[in-house]
Order: sequence, then structure tokens, then C-alpha cells
Amino acid sequence: MAPVLRSARRFPALLRAASGPAMAQPGGGGGWLGALRFDNLALRSLPVDASEESGPRAVPGACFARVRPSPLQNPRLVAMSLPALALLGLEAPEADPAAAEAEAALFFSGNRVLAGAEPAAHCYCGHQFGSFAGQLGDGAAMYLGEVLGPRGERWEIQLKGAGITPFSRQADGRKVLRSSIREFLCSEAMFHLGIPTTRAGTCVTSDSKVVRDVFYDGNPKNERCTVVLRIASTFIRFGSFEIFKPPDEYTGRKGPSVNRNDIRIQMLDYVISTFYPEIQEAYSDNTVQRNAAFFKEITKRTARLVAEWQCVGFCHGVLNTDNMSIVGLTIDYGPFGFMDRYDPEHVCNGSDNTGRYAYNKQPEICKWNLGKLAEALVPELPLEISQPILEEEYDAEFEKHYLQKMRKKLGLIQLELEEDSKLVSELLETMHLTAGDFTNIFYLLSSFSVDIDHSKFEDFLEELTSQCASVEELKVVFKPQMDPRQLSMMLMLAQSNPQLFALIGTKANINKELERIEQFSKLQQLTADDVLSRNKRQWKEWLEKYRVRLQKEIESVGNADTWNTERVKVMNSNNPKYILRNYIAQNAIEAAENGDFSEVRNVLKLLEHPYQEAECFQEVKEDAEEEGATATAAVCSQETRSKQSYCSKPPLWASELCVT
Repeated sequence: MAPVLRSARRFPALLRAASGPAMAQPGGGGGWLGALRFDNLALRSLPVDASEESGPRAVPGACFARVRPSPLQNPRLVAMSLPALALLGLEAPEADPAAAEAEAALFFSGNRVLAGAEPAAHCYCGHQFGSFAGQLGDGAAMYLGEVLGPRGERWEIQLKGAGITPFSRQADGRKVLRSSIREFLCSEAMFHLGIPTTRAGTCVTSDSKVVRDVFYDGNPKNERCTVVLRIASTFIRFGSFEIFKPPDEYTGRKGPSVNRNDIRIQMLDYVISTFYPEIQEAYSDNTVQRNAAFFKEITKRTARLVAEWQCVGFCHGVLNTDNMSIVGLTIDYGPFGFMDRYDPEHVCNGSDNTGRYAYNKQPEICKWNLGKLAEALVPELPLEISQPILEEEYDAEFEKHYLQKMRKKLGLIQLELEEDSKLVSELLETMHLTAGDFTNIFYLLSSFSVDIDHSKFEDFLEELTSQCASVEELKVVFKPQMDPRQLSMMLMLAQSNPQLFALIGTKANINKELERIEQFSKLQQLTADDVLSRNKRQWKEWLEKYRVRLQKEIESVGNADTWNTERVKVMNSNNPKYILRNYIAQNAIEAAENGDFSEVRNVLKLLEHPYQEAECFQEVKEDAEEEGATATAAVCSQETRSKQSYCSKPPLWASELCVT
């Protein structure tokens, strides 16, 4: 994201004392973190590379390689998620919270290694943007070990951004503040939305710097090295099974452990017995049936997961096979985004030039990735068994779960009618045509009543259309992005030399630009009243269909008031009021880049209760400003830009944000 620097109050100096030694030291965590109980089953169950070479290299015949975190200068805590840390048995530090925060900064930066931790990096491969890339692995993440929770459950913890591993390739193994804050906040936001996800325990930044060219445009800048503590049952992914892949017919690349079926068997045994114990128990005497049952279960989990994404407007951004969890979690938060204005072709990743991972393509891409997992499981699971499972289970499970969730979002709690699918499609089409805010429109629908009178209906219509894009917003959205001369040249090239054109552009991109030009031209002829009138007409048509459907619900129940109370309750627990919009994350990032971490913490607290009414952004900001009375005059411009409710449609400036 393009940073706009702000001046703000500094974080308490106490945490600056958490700076580490010249190299990461073993042992420790006797204070608050002394409660962590390690039991590193993965390293006992899977082959670990014994080499002590520290630089990037191929790692054949192993699932992990030993590593050591690289220390940071002056690590200090940006924020911590107490609900996530509670999984590990860490209670809220009431006695001396400042000391606990300093301890967290020291150990969760990688400057000190916890007693019982065994840092390692996981080896995996992956299909990236459709092409097999060969060995990838944890280039910036480090497995610390597995912590036993209060009830004996097992949690793998990782440090993301802790330094170079054998899988870092030409990279430095570091992450920066902006991307780390986004991952930290979104991991927790997704969990509290009820979506399967990895968690984030802490975010620790430092005075160490790395150079990043954010937009790959030749304008690099120094950014703060930052580390996120990630938590999950496992971080094993589809790509973990691709390390055995023979040379790819298109790229020629192969996995580092090709022909090592013994390791594939070992990893399957570990994954199924550890994370799918009921399947292991049911098919203990038939390995092929066991593997088929496992593949069926991960197929269904993945289908349900992407259905959940679609229902909250979440876009992952980089759905490569190495970013797909083997237990059905949302994993690896890079250039993600929640949709604001509903656009089925929304692309949240500025680097995704072809729109491969657009919002409406996520279900199909996840199915494609499952196909690659099926290939990676051969010969332990033959394709003649796995492919029919994929075809029979995936689409049916996705459609079933998606429609179930959409019924809840619309308050259709009594009947399940065939027409419901059409009602949902027509809602999304209306939302698209009117450029409606995906989250806010769903949230508003709970206040729609079947017996609403004419004046209140008009008021509701007014409120609903206020969540649609204005003429000014639409002009920003559809502003042409190519110079007319460049576009003309590309069109001529597409006709005269298709082969050359294919190397430097795509037909889809050109068509999208032509569509953008057409829409922009139409907008020049429209007034605000024209757009409002059109939007009201379209929403009125859909609301009449919605009213008819709700009436059928009422006719099937004995008590309409009881039904309506339950309907509103279900809708309000399935339609979030607060999501991590890009502009909210950006405000928090900009403050943090100037040393003020209060907004990150405010947003975290808000996202822990996405379905509940909370104080608006301005009120929270005022509290923070009282605490930080020493901020400089530059904060004035910050306040002007930030006076936006956390649940508002994004301001115009947010359309300029780009995540790559």
C-alpha cells in the first residue's frame, strides 16, 4: 500500500528496552511465557534436513530444515491478540502487563528462542498463477514448535519475518510493518467472523530496516522489519505434497524429493493420524480407502471455506497451491482484500494482471488446486479414485453451504425453497448494477419489514441507496487507465501481430479497458439525480421480490413476531457490521509507521466483535487523541482524513490504495 506518513505519539519507551543481543539466544521465557509447553510432534514424525548451511539451497529428502531466527534492533510490541494467545495457555498479563509485553517483544521477534522451541522451516512446492514453480518453502516463516493448549490441544506456532531460511531464494526472510499489520489484523478478523483461519498472536516491529520497492516501480524505500506470531493446528499445505513432483511438462521444474514415495507415505500417515484421527481409526486396515476419505474431507472443507469467503466478500489474492491449507484454513494473508463496492470480477491483488484470482473465480480456482493435490497424492491415492470424488463432492458442497449461508444472511430461516438461489442471484445483480456496498447492504436488510408502510419504505430505500456509489465515486472507479495512444497501438497490434500482442498484453485486459472507457463516457451524461432515481427503481424491484419471499416465511409459522425476532437475530449474527476494509487498515498502518500503535489496537478490538454495534471511528479516535496529547500539528491532517465511521463506505481516497 502507498504509505502517507503521519506524525503521532511514540509507543512507551519501556518496550524499547526489549532489544536483543547480537545473535538470537536459546532458552528463556521464564516469566509470562514460561507457561508455554512444547511438544514438537512434526519434527519427530517427519524427516528433518541435518545440514547446517544457512543460505538458500535445495532441500531434498526432508520436510523441514533447521534454522535460527536473526535478531532485530530494538524490538517492540505493536499489538497482541489475547484471544489467540489464550489458545496457548497464556492468560491476560494482569500483574505486570508492561513486562509481559516486553517479554513478548523479545521472544516473538526471534531475538530470544523459547525453551523447548526448535526453529525450523517447512519445505513445500507450489503452482503459482497456474505454473509449477518447483521448491518454494518457508522463505520468511519459521516453525518454532508445537505448544500444548490448556485442554491438551496442539498448536503450531510460527514467526513470520524472522530472517533467512534455506527457502528464502533471493529474498531476505524479512517482512515489513504494513504487510505484517494487515496479516495480524485479518487473521483475527476472519476468526471472529467465524471463518476457518490461522491465527495471529503478536505483531512486533523494530528499528532494523529493509529496502522494499512496494509497487515494483523503481522507487524503493526503507521499511521497518516486523514479525508476526502465527498460530494454527498445522501450516502444512497442498504444496507440501508437491515436493515429490517429477519434472513438470511445461516449466521443467521438479520437486526436491522426487521419487521419495517413502516420505509421501510418512507425511500422509502424519497428517491423517494427527489432524483426521477419526478417518485414521475408521480405515486403519485399508490405506487407499483411508486416503480417499481424507481427500474427500479436505475437498468438502475447502468448498465450505471458499463459500464462507464469498459470503463476506473476502478475496484471498494469491490462491496458489502453496497457499492452500491441508486442514481447510485460510492461510497466508498477502494481498487480500474485502470488497467494498460489489463487483464479481473484483481483483484485490495489484500484481494479478490477468485476474486469475478475482473474487468470482475463487471457487473454481480452489477446485483446480484440489486437482493438483490429487495429482500429488499418486500413487498412494490413484487419480481414478480421487478425481470422481472431486467432481462429485466439491461443487455440491460449495453450492449447498453457500446457499445455506445466504439464506441466513437474508433471514430465510423457516423454509428452503428452490427459488432462493434466484433471489440471491438477483440481489447480487442489483448490488452490481447499483454499485452497492456489499457489507453494508446485507447489514441493512435486517431492518426491512414485510408490513413496512409507504413512508418508512421510502426512508429505507433512501438509506439503502445511500450505500450505493455516487456519480463521483463511479467516475473514479471507471476512469480509463491506459493512455488513448497506447490503447490504440495495442488494438492495432492485436490484429496485425497476435503472437507479439500475447507477449505484452491480454485480450481480457484490453476488453476491460474498453468497457471502462464506455462506462466513463456514459457517466459524463448522468447527474446525481439520474443515478439516484435509477438505483431506487432497481432496489424497489428487488425488495418487492424479497417481501414476497418473506411473506411465505410468515405464512408457514404460528407467531409472526417470534419469527421476526429470530430472523433479525440470525441476520445480525451472519451479516457483519465491521470488516477490515483497506482504508481502515491503511489508517492503522500509517499511524504505526510513525510510532503510534493505538489505532492497530483499536481496530483489533473492533474486529473481535464484528457483529455487534460499537463506537464509531471518530469516538475511538478522540480517546486515542486524549492519550496522545503530545502529538504534533501534523495530526490535524490525519484527523481530517480519519473522521470516518469504521462501518462507512470507503472514502474517495481509498480507491487509490493498491495492494501487491
